[in-house]
Parts: sequence; structure tokens; C-alpha cells
Amino acid sequence: MLLDPASLTSPPLFSAAHIRAIDHAWGLAHPGASLMARAGAATATLASTLARDVGEPVLVLAGPGNNGGDALVAARQLRLRGFAVTVASQADPVYLPPDAGQAWAAWQADGGAVFGDIPPGRRFGLVIDGLFGVGLQRPVEGAPARWVAAINAMDCPILALDVPSGLDADNGAVRGCAVRADHTLTFLGLKPGLLTADGPDHTGTLHLDMLGAEAMLPATPGIALTQLESRHSVAPRRINCHKGLFGHIGVIGGAAGMVGACLIAGRAALAQGAGSVTVGALDERLVVDYSEPRLMLATPEQLIAASHDVLIIGPGLGQTTRAHALLAAALDCPGTLLLDADALNLLAIDTDLTQRAARRPAPTLLTPHPGEAARLLGVSSTDIQENRVDAALRLAAQYRALVALKGAGTVVARPDGHYAINTSGGPWLAQAGSGDRLAGMAAALVAQGLGAANALEAAVWLHGQPGL
Repeated sequence: MLLDPASLTSPPLFSAAHIRAIDHAWGLAHPGASLMARAGAATATLASTLARDVGEPVLVLAGPGNNGGDALVAARQLRLRGFAVTVASQADPVYLPPDAGQAWAAWQADGGAVFGDIPPGRRFGLVIDGLFGVGLQRPVEGAPARWVAAINAMDCPILALDVPSGLDADNGAVRGCAVRADHTLTFLGLKPGLLTADGPDHTGTLHLDMLGAEAMLPATPGIALTQLESRHSVAPRRINCHKGLFGHIGVIGGAAGMVGACLIAGRAALAQGAGSVTVGALDERLVVDYSEPRLMLATPEQLIAASHDVLIIGPGLGQTTRAHALLAAALDCPGTLLLDADALNLLAIDTDLTQRAARRPAPTLLTPHPGEAARLLGVSSTDIQENRVDAALRLAAQYRALVALKGAGTVVARPDGHYAINTSGGPWLAQAGSGDRLAGMAAALVAQGLGAANALEAAVWLHGQPGL
């Protein structure tokens, strides 16, 4: 049954290794019921709704693995439904996996031809990408790369099976080149790579079919954050309440020329329901925020010494000696601490601060973008983007912190190895101040009583909602 992943609440994420294990377990338990037959049938059903009704054939690209077998089953079923179908494959049928080999034989037994290349000069009503599935281990090169370029240039819908060919199912990195699909039908469960890094740019509209194997799906450490659960909601406010019940937040940052960063964080915290917010700007020329006069002001040193439920440090902080001293003092604060922007950059260059951050008994939240994450881990930004889930989990473990690795498919990681990939948001968030706003939102939810992990997930999801 086809599902819209956005309609599911916290659906689990499955790695390529998980999918192989599920496939193997299914084969042992159901020797007479092929998952490939089910996947091919699901593909044909969806493809029949996507193909342009102009009499042009459906082009099916079948690779050398089970993904190609799924495509061949779909090709056969589409032809039985009256569609003209052209199959192209450079696979050697002798070396196909057993189920895929049977699909190849069945296609040929019905009189189906297999072209060794995409027929030139032809127009197609739909392309089904069955070149490579979740098991891709190498860059797409040579003839497959040429095919990817050719179908990406075609003026017709593209339906990718499981993952767009060339996209790493585990991390969303492009291996050489990748299909830019209009639709992706993924099987058994969602894969992390569909939701983060380059995945969203290549997946198009995402569809899920569990193929009737729901009972065999194992527990996994990752979920897709598709909508908020009850655990993400603050308690309803009583009528008889006051601001002191909803937390006091401090925001430290705002060096000369960067005052806006801490103001954005403070305003966002108020907008998200914090009882009160005090800004400690390093630029002492700031005496009032005329856009949000509810923000209170103090010197950063006074703010650190004061009582607060959550302290944000980093937006517009700079990396001066004074900034370093403020961060060192903030690490000793007893409440929840959220580190962003220059606070993260200062951590990255001071091992003593790193060790102190990891030893904090109170909750610590880190909200790095890929560049900041790279500095914290001593790698390049490219390394971070190559495996965003792994990078977020490494940071969470190293700092014993809750981490939101920002970017396409923000990854929220916990020290215990669990993680969530956010599905809200879009390119409109790629602008200065966006991260400052996220910091304020997360702090406000913690200050109102949410656990830090749930608060960070909720803030990330809400941050991605247009108009909120």
C-alpha cells in the first residue's frame, strides 16, 4: 500500500544494512512470496498514474541488482496493463541475483526486448530508474553516468525505485552523479539519505510501500521527524498563571557589529512563549530593543551571575579574550546551556573548554551548521556533509550533548545514539539570523518545561514551518 511519509508519525529510518537484513529474513520466512514481486507491482501501480497519456512508451532502466529486478517486474506488469514499454539494461543476466534473474527471464519469455543502450531520438512518457538501489558502493561512472545525464535531461517524469540512482541511501551524498527524480518510491521503510544532504534535491515527491513486511521491521535508532508528537508539546497554560512559570532565558552575544544576532535569539524566545528574556550584549551601546521592548538588558557578566533557566551563548559573540572568558564562565552555570555560533568556534580551539563542556551535569545543546561542526570534529565541511548523521552522533557522544546539525534535513542527535532527521523547512531558511532564531525557540521550549531532547526536536520542526 502506497503511503505518504508525511502522514506518518516518527516513522523509523533504515540503513542499507537494515534493508538487506530484512530482505534476507523475509526470504527465509516466506520462500514462496517474493518481495520483488510486490515491489514491482507497487511500482507499476504508481507508474501507471504518472506516465504521460500521450502514447509515448515508458522507459525502464534496469541495473545489475535487485533494484533492476524490481524495474523488470514493473515493466512486465505495465505492458500487461496496455502500456508500451522500452527496457534498457547493460546487466549480464548470468550474474543477476536469483529473483532479478527470474524477472529478466519472465520479461523475455513474454517477448520483451532488452536494449543495451537508451534508444536515441525517442520520446518517453515516463522513466523508471531501476539502475542502482540502496546497495550502491561506488561512484556512478561510465555508461551509467551517461544514462543518468540523459534521463535528467528528458522532458518527462522520472520515477526512482528505492533511492535515486547515485544517491547514497545512508547519508544522502551523491556518488559521482545522481538521478534527479520527480518521484521516488521507496520500499520497506524510509532511508536517511532520502531526507538529508543532497537527498531532498534528488528525491522529488516521496512515496513509501512497506510491501506487507511491517511485522518484520526491526527497531532502529533513527526516526524521520514528519510531525510533532505529544511529547513535543508544552503543558497547557492555566488561566491563573504568571510569567515566572514559563522560564527566564539569558542570551549572551552581540559584539560590535553583530548585535542583531542576540536580539533575534531573544525575540524568538519571547515569541515561542518564554516568560522573560534578558540579553547580555558585548556591545554596551545597546540600551533598548525598540522592536521588542520586552527584552531586558544586562551586561554579559551580570547575566551569567544571575539566575536563569536556560542560557544561550554564542549569537554574535565573537572570539575575543572577553568572549572566551564569558564562555568559560557559562560552562559552570547550573542550568541548561545552549551553545551556538562563536561559542562553538571557541570550543573548537580550546581543549580545556571542550572537556569542561563534556563534563557538565546539566543539559547542553549544540546547534552547529556544517562549518562549525567541522571545526568541532577537526574535519572539513565536505566530510560533515558526506555523512551528516554520523557527524551529529559523534558530536553528541563527544560532548554528551544534544545536537542539531543544521542544514537540509537537520539531524537532531542524542548521546545515546538515537537521532531524528527533520523533514520541515526549505531553502528560505538559508539566510543570516536563521540559526539565532532556532536557538531562541529551543531555549524557550526548554524553559517552559520540555525535556531538552524533545524541545530541540520540536524547535527544529517548528523552525521549518513557513509563516511560524
